[in-house]
Amino acid sequence: MLEYMFFDSCLRDKFVQHAQELGIACTLQADNMGLIVAVPEDLPDATAAALEARYEELQEEQASLADQSARGLKKHQAGFRLELPDGQSCMVVLQADVATRLLDSFSLEEIQALFATVAKQALNPHGSSLCQG
Repeated sequence: MLEYMFFDSCLRDKFVQHAQELGIACTLQADNMGLIVAVPEDLPDATAAALEARYEELQEEQASLADQSARGLKKHQAGFRLELPDGQSCMVVLQADVATRLLDSFSLEEIQALFATVAKQALNPHGSSLCQG
C-alpha cells in the first residue's frame, strides 16, 4: 500500500474524492502524526501520476493553510511513512522544503524505497566500504 499523509481532514477528503473518481479504493486511518490515506501500489502509471499530482496540489494548499496560522509561521514539516525491516512502520519527518525538493525529483515510491534502504542498512550495517581491494 502507498500511504499519503494529511494534516487537514478537508484536504484529505478532497484527495479521497479524486482517488475515487479515478477508480481507486482508499483506506483511511489516523495516527499521532496525522491523517493517512492508503491506496494500492499496483496502480497504472497514468493513474498513479494523476493521484500524485493531486497530492502535490493539496500539499501546496496545506502549506498555504499553515502559513495563515500563527503556528504555521514557525513550523513547516512534512512526513513520509517508512516500513522498517522488522515490519514496524514509522514516520520520517522532514522540513517541508526538503520534502518538496525530494518530491520534485523522485516519485513517492522512489522516496519510500530510498528510506527503506537507509533503514535496512542502518539497522544491519555491513561495516565494509564500497571499494574493497
